[in-house]
Amino acid sequence: MSSGIAISARGLGKRYRRQARTGRHDSLRDAVAGAARELLRGSGTNAGEDFWALREASFDIAQGENVGVIGLNGAGKSTLLKILSRIVTPTTGTAHLHGRLGALLEVGTGFHQELSGRENTFLYGSILGMSRAEVARKFDQIVDFSEIGEFIDVPVKRYSSGMYVRLAFAVAAHLDPDILLLDEVLAVGDFVFQRKCMKLVQELEKKGSTILFVSHNMFTIKTMCPRVIYLVRGEVAFDGPTDEGLQRYEDASALQKLHWFDEADPPIAITSVRILDQEGRETSVVDYGAPMRVHIRYSAKRRLERPDFRVGLTRADEVHCATFSTTADELDIPAVEGEGALELETPPVKLVSDRYTLRLVVRERGYGKIVAAQTGRSFHVRHPVFAPEAFGVFHESGRWRVMAAAITDTSDSAAAD
Repeated sequence: MSSGIAISARGLGKRYRRQARTGRHDSLRDAVAGAARELLRGSGTNAGEDFWALREASFDIAQGENVGVIGLNGAGKSTLLKILSRIVTPTTGTAHLHGRLGALLEVGTGFHQELSGRENTFLYGSILGMSRAEVARKFDQIVDFSEIGEFIDVPVKRYSSGMYVRLAFAVAAHLDPDILLLDEVLAVGDFVFQRKCMKLVQELEKKGSTILFVSHNMFTIKTMCPRVIYLVRGEVAFDGPTDEGLQRYEDASALQKLHWFDEADPPIAITSVRILDQEGRETSVVDYGAPMRVHIRYSAKRRLERPDFRVGLTRADEVHCATFSTTADELDIPAVEGEGALELETPPVKLVSDRYTLRLVVRERGYGKIVAAQTGRSFHVRHPVFAPEAFGVFHESGRWRVMAAAITDTSDSAAAD
């Protein structure tokens, strides 16, 4: 590809009517249903029921550039990619894309359940814009990548969800696009397959493909993207270097309620979390083998008897790695009320190199009811040997010794021959 602009967006906006959001896309059925509702209700009754999923988004992305799109849930990330991939029509603004487009937004939506994996490979490939000859030429590569060769002639309705995702991603990723739009698809499948997918995307980047990547995995964003577009409530709040954008995102996402905790008015809230090094300085990088300190401030609306404060460490792929607990660690707190603070000092951190996020939970009366559940700060563990691609969760030094019988020196025997 010649140098130039791959994606140019000017004033992109998408307005939805809340009652009409019954489908995943702007389908003809949605439009007809919406029109019928308008006739039944009369004009002018729904003015307050519209909302903007995306508003006034403008940016340029150069050919060969790798850009992350970040933001909290509902920020407009997926809407932006659907507009760029022409799944959704914008309400305002324009977008111009130059080059062959590959979009991995909803992996496998083009599969037919009654057809075999082989047949679906050709069907899905044609939906994505590949000719039959192109799919045939790449067929063996696709099957090898998916690792389901022995089941390729089995109807996909008999596939496990993991097999389904593997084949769908393998087909889409072998499109060899000039522009690739990715929406959380690297979060599918098992951990090993995720790494494999990421490596393939990095190879496309080296070939000069332009990549626009939506993810909640900030470690992956940091690894892959030198630039980020940070969306807040549908608007571009930041467009620039990844480190600065991630810092803004971390500041906004810290201390949000965990998705599974739905209590509307919890009796206690974590109001501040800081990660400190041994000198008391705030940090986002923890060295392997060094302890870290977590300083927590809270505000309790009522008296809580014998609360249990818990700090969990969760890896970027949502694997929960460790939990510290005031109750389990034998710190007796008779009661809390109003403002307060406490600090955790961990033992030497033995986690492998990766990005981790604090999860903060408070239970009433030891192991009783959960009364608060929030995200905390994120941090990276820096290991002196292992790269972020290392397998496992923690590393402890083992005792090794070389067994003489296991050593074979072939140089002498080769010379004798």
